[in-house]
Amino acid sequence: MIFVSEGFTTAPTAYRNDLHRKVYETLERLSIPYVRVDTDDAITMDDCVAIAERLQTPIVKTLLLCNRQQTNFYLFVTTSDKPFSTKNFSHAMGISRVSFASGEQLESMLGTKVGSASVLSLLHDPDNRVQLVLDKQAFEAEWYGCSDTTTTGYMKLPTAELLDKFLPETAHAPIWIEV
Repeated sequence: MIFVSEGFTTAPTAYRNDLHRKVYETLERLSIPYVRVDTDDAITMDDCVAIAERLQTPIVKTLLLCNRQQTNFYLFVTTSDKPFSTKNFSHAMGISRVSFASGEQLESMLGTKVGSASVLSLLHDPDNRVQLVLDKQAFEAEWYGCSDTTTTGYMKLPTAELLDKFLPETAHAPIWIEV
């Protein structure tokens, strides 16, 4: 089992990179409350089980996808318990099949590494190269659990404030789907 700290309601004392700092500065500026935990490296959804228990909220699954030509990119957020199906996603979006974007594309476009993609990463995409796609079911709970854009920090924040305050700040209008 991975290490998961007690919860904190303040920003970390040190930041991993500029995006990490920008996430916490943005949450502070928008007065969005959160509870965060420090962890060992958490890359898979299995790693997130202990994190979800500590935060008392599920951690969402966030994937960066692209079309075959690698000209359209999608940040897809869904519940942790749903297996991902390119066929179902593509059908819901009305597009040709997609595949996973590479780790290099994830770092370049969203400033994060594999295992740390998050809607918070959209702060790194001011040119809207990535289309945000949200599974309705992942946003039904009062709290939203996700990476803080690192593999060693996770948080929960009020879902309504994420949708009403944070997403408009990123200028990414989501497409809502059910899969």
